[in-house]
Amino acid sequence: MSDCITLDHGSGGLAARELVDEIFLSRLTNPFLALLEDSAVLPFRGDRLAFTTDSYVVDPLFFPGGDIGALAINGTVNDLAMRGATPLGLSLGLIIEEGLPLEVLERVADSIAAAAKKAGVVVVTGDTKVVHRGAADKLFINTSGVGSIAAGIEISPLQVQVGDGIILSGSMADHGITVLAEREKLGFGDQLQSDTAALNRLVFGLLDRFFADIHALRDPTRGGVATALCEIAAAAGVSMEIREEDISLERTVSVACEILGIDPFFLANEGKCLIFVAPAVETAVLAELHRQPEGGQASLIGRVTDGEAGRVVLHTAVGGQRLMTPLTGDPLPRIC
Repeated sequence: MSDCITLDHGSGGLAARELVDEIFLSRLTNPFLALLEDSAVLPFRGDRLAFTTDSYVVDPLFFPGGDIGALAINGTVNDLAMRGATPLGLSLGLIIEEGLPLEVLERVADSIAAAAKKAGVVVVTGDTKVVHRGAADKLFINTSGVGSIAAGIEISPLQVQVGDGIILSGSMADHGITVLAEREKLGFGDQLQSDTAALNRLVFGLLDRFFADIHALRDPTRGGVATALCEIAAAAGVSMEIREEDISLERTVSVACEILGIDPFFLANEGKCLIFVAPAVETAVLAELHRQPEGGQASLIGRVTDGEAGRVVLHTAVGGQRLMTPLTGDPLPRIC
């Protein structure tokens, strides 16, 4: 690892993992933290609670399809949902730069309130800090969440099994490319839209019917679909085979990625999830997803195989094969 922090350390890829391992896990390791899941699962008086935290530093604050406020609520709700947890309450912490117009803060607060209402969650505690002009970039938000996990639900990469189907709940790369286009004023306008959305209702629609057959969930945010698949394959000790032609990619997203030379497999998604399911229920799970607004473009993109741990092979649309790896470098910092 380098001697100084770089933007690569915030990518969600290899550099970020090295930072966590070498600086924090070496000093703070415990059975809950060591799993490096979206949420920690803690025992509490015979029940289980999920606990998560995340910080949002997106630039710009507002972008087509969303803003930093909605992103903060949705991202924390999704981290709880990826462990099968029902949100009990969220915290909201804001670091505000001196000089931020009150109109901007009010707009963000309105968005936070609307996103929380839509997700069916409540903000139960919070904090604000104001720093000198130049000590931050307009506005940073931290959210934490606590949720309860019902008996019988075991959602974790450790539950992934050889033969499992791998489902992606919709198109990929929408959020990452939208933020980049808005930041750089590339002129795509409303042709690109962030996919930021809360997935708790989608997840619990599945768990109500298939709780024993849903083995793992992951929202592929920083590092994108490729990094998420590699991390899960390594944690589960399995290989994966993925079919590019079965992955939904919006035409405008594809064009923008081609123009900019960016691989959509490494771009963030903020309203999609990867679902690892027992093969016997693949068709039924897809049918249920297609009935929900957030899952209309869901598709079976691959399968878990018995091979080298962490190996993920992409079968390309032109008939070739490509070994997928976690993100190295950071093509797009400050996307969430």
